[in-house]
Amino acid sequence: EDSGNEELWKHSTYKKFGRNFALKQQTHIGHRNGTNILDKMNDADVSKQIQQMVRFIRQEAEEKANEISVSAEEEFNIEKLQIFEADKKKIKQEYDRKAKQVDVRKKIEYSMQLNASRIKVLQAQDDIVNSMKEAAGKDLLHVSDDNKAYKKLIKDLIVLSLMRLKEPAVLLRCREVDKKVVESVLEEAKKAYADKASASVPKVTIDDRVFLPPPPKGGDSHEPFCSGGVVLASQDGKIVCENTLDARLDVVFRQKLPEIRKRLLGQTSAS
Repeated sequence: EDSGNEELWKHSTYKKFGRNFALKQQTHIGHRNGTNILDKMNDADVSKQIQQMVRFIRQEAEEKANEISVSAEEEFNIEKLQIFEADKKKIKQEYDRKAKQVDVRKKIEYSMQLNASRIKVLQAQDDIVNSMKEAAGKDLLHVSDDNKAYKKLIKDLIVLSLMRLKEPAVLLRCREVDKKVVESVLEEAKKAYADKASASVPKVTIDDRVFLPPPPKGGDSHEPFCSGGVVLASQDGKIVCENTLDARLDVVFRQKLPEIRKRLLGQTSAS
């Protein structure tokens, strides 16, 4: 009965802990029973058993090492892929950022070039309008050449100025070369104003101390000049009506500028 129990215990021990441990336990049991199981085995059997255990241990070690190597390789590949994807994402973000910068820079440059072109166009348009105004200004210089027509013009300008001022007494200034022309039409102009305004004839004093600038001397002179006409002011000087030919030209150009641009440049506004 003891022999059967011992065999059952050895079989269970071998199955649970392996051959080496079972062998040691057998040896221990043998000693316990007064016998040594190794004494029953020859050297060849012992050597064979040891080699088998060594191969088993080595195989287990190799399998474990292989598992560790495979696991490490997998972890390495995963980490390498993560690093690669992260770097690729950074590169794409940097590329997108620089692409946006280039796009913004191109838009700014295009806008600047477009504005510069518009400014050049507007400048060219202004040059055309100004050249037209200069040409009209030169024509004004010849208005006084026709003495009869110029006298009528001076009279009409005086009447118009009196209508705007509506003052009982005014001061009149003209070019020194036009003083005689003004004197020749002044009384007629005063009466014409009185009839139109249904008012008494005003007192008009010609300023013989301060005259309007003379006609231009020709060339590119930058000195003040006046192409003709008159300037009337109230006695206290607070109200002034400038009716020179040059002032009238400025007024007409300001009022008619949209129409002038439309006819010259085919547009309805300065913009």
